[in-house]
Amino acid sequence: MDPAALRNRLVMATSMWRENTDEPLPRMPPGDPVEQIETFELRVVELLFAVATAQTARRVADQTWDLVHDRAETDPVKGRVVEGHEALAKLAAEGAAEPEQPPSE
Repeated sequence: MDPAALRNRLVMATSMWRENTDEPLPRMPPGDPVEQIETFELRVVELLFAVATAQTARRVADQTWDLVHDRAETDPVKGRVVEGHEALAKLAAEGAAEPEQPPSE
């Protein structure tokens, strides 16, 4: 894989991690750079899905799709994103079905 493409993937995943958690970046074990970045991307996707709420589900869906939209259908990260989008859609629909709470005074 093109080193510039790998670097871009790492930058995107790192930015998403930092925007969504205060946890330090995970250490990458030695190994193949493609596998390292793929594993990290999957962790980011799982993190985003785990913190999604009815109010943030659409934003999370957009963020995760931005990460994988141009990848092959066989890409494992894209596969996980597509799978997770179904759950996000249900979560967003639940939020839309809930009556809006009046503001607290």
